[in-house]
Amino acid sequence: MSNFVLVENGIVVQSDRSGGQPDGFVEAGDEVCPGFLFDGEVFTAPVPVPVIPDRVSARQFKLQLLAAGLLAEAEAWIAAQGLAVQIAYDNSGIFVRADPTMQAGFAALGFTGAQVGAFFTAASVL
Repeated sequence: MSNFVLVENGIVVQSDRSGGQPDGFVEAGDEVCPGFLFDGEVFTAPVPVPVIPDRVSARQFKLQLLAAGLLAEAEAWIAAQGLAVQIAYDNSGIFVRADPTMQAGFAALGFTGAQVGAFFTAASVL
């Protein structure tokens, strides 16, 4: 069965596999679906948008600190904080990117927002 797609502004917005070619639709390969790009000749799969995790496990977080060569520096910063921060670091099962203390720690290490996102993305696969 043929796959016909409707393209608007270079993006496939609808597909139809009912058999006949609807008005305004073009024929496409079976893999083409909404979201594909079309330049008038070639269909291209969309580039996936990376999803930055909003949290990682304590194990992932600490292993990423180690992998980035930041474990000693981060733990020195934590040791200089109040007891509540130290307890949270030692006993949390997850680390949440948007947590104010987490943001303060990353700022103290000189991280930009993009670097924090990259850190959490890397940690999420450990």
